[in-house]
Amino acid sequence: MLFARRNTEGHIDSLHRDQIHGSEPMLSDHPEVLAFLGVESSEKYQFSSMDARLVRVLEDLVDTLIERNVIRLTDLPEDAQQKLLERKRFRDRSCRDALRLVPEDHPAGLASF
Repeated sequence: MLFARRNTEGHIDSLHRDQIHGSEPMLSDHPEVLAFLGVESSEKYQFSSMDARLVRVLEDLVDTLIERNVIRLTDLPEDAQQKLLERKRFRDRSCRDALRLVPEDHPAGLASF
């Protein structure tokens, strides 16, 4: 729940996590809130959310292909390798269930790819 304060024309001029004088409660997916945040519609918001979930699926697919020796990480362009490794490190820190490209105790780390 967010709290919106309106200007004299009735448009939202600020959003707050806590209620302040003159603010009204609004749901975070309310069309006026989304418009104020620069999201044109809830459909675009849902589409972005689906994109984020699809990225996770693609990461898991790449991990599986590497684990099964279908591809090597070095088969991918350098930019793709870097992006995958950055996200992999982040997921490893934040999600214990993430698939591992290299065992934790592997002495060479990522250099073996």
